[in-house]
Amino acid sequence: MKNILMTILVLVFCSMFFVQPVSAKANKQTVVLSCDLHCQGCCDKIMKNIAFEKGVKDIQCDLKNKEVTVVFDANKTDPETLLKAFEKIGKPAKVVTLLIPRDEESPHQPVTDADTGASIPQ
Repeated sequence: MKNILMTILVLVFCSMFFVQPVSAKANKQTVVLSCDLHCQGCCDKIMKNIAFEKGVKDIQCDLKNKEVTVVFDANKTDPETLLKAFEKIGKPAKVVTLLIPRDEESPHQPVTDADTGASIPQ
């Protein structure tokens, strides 16, 4: 009986380390970067290096449009950190678009003008 009780206590204690708190939920954002891509080798270099940056969830290169799309966890990284990572590998980039998903709990959030606070019709 003691062995079963100890096993259960150890499992409960260990599971606390593997369960993420609800507040640490992933905050996925997408950024499209303009980068000087010459060939498939440039894309491979970006895919191999940027994919391992902290918080990067997905990365796609578009050689034709010379753009890189990065999906990342905003709790772990930000576009400025990603730009520094691109510079570090010799491929400076510029932010073209930053897509911030709406809150899942209230999908009909109004889009407001940053300066005036007025609602913008959609």
